Amino acid sequence: MLPRATQERTQREATRGKLGGRTHEIQRLIGRALRAVTDMKALGERSVLIDCDVLQADGGTRTASITGAFVALSLALRRDFTPGTPKWPLRNQIAAVSVGIVGGAGYLDLAYEEDSRAEVDMNVAMTDAGGYVEVQGTAEARPFDRAQLDLMLELAGSGITRLFAEQRAALEAVPVRAR
Repeated sequence: MLPRATQERTQREATRGKLGGRTHEIQRLIGRALRAVTDMKALGERSVLIDCDVLQADGGTRTASITGAFVALSLALRRDFTPGTPKWPLRNQIAAVSVGIVGGAGYLDLAYEEDSRAEVDMNVAMTDAGGYVEVQGTAEARPFDRAQLDLMLELAGSGITRLFAEQRAALEAVPVRAR
């Protein structure tokens, strides 16, 4: 997170020379999500580094990072590949949202205030083919039931579908350069 991403200014972990456990967890989550939609054989001997900086932390930072990282990866791959061709290494889109139960109601894209009061908090990363890459759900005071789980997955699916459209629009706004 950038120093002014939170209400109180925080020091950037990288400047301290040591990354915390939360940062490592988020890095692994983003990496798993991107690898799940990438044909690693087609990618070949390439390494792609994607830096996800949180500009404003208000809940959902890891899910926003996954959604943005997919766009960054897609743009980076245009250097060596042409989208839509058989050699294009991305098999699917991926996006993620946070959902939860707050005051007995389902919420999509929890802000910090909602997240801090949530009875259930869940992050969902999903492909445009409908496959789940990550579902992280936690109950706070008492367990949640199947109906609540189904509600949260339905909310997540509807939000992620909208994010896919936003990703496509962002990618279409950047012309593909001829090689």
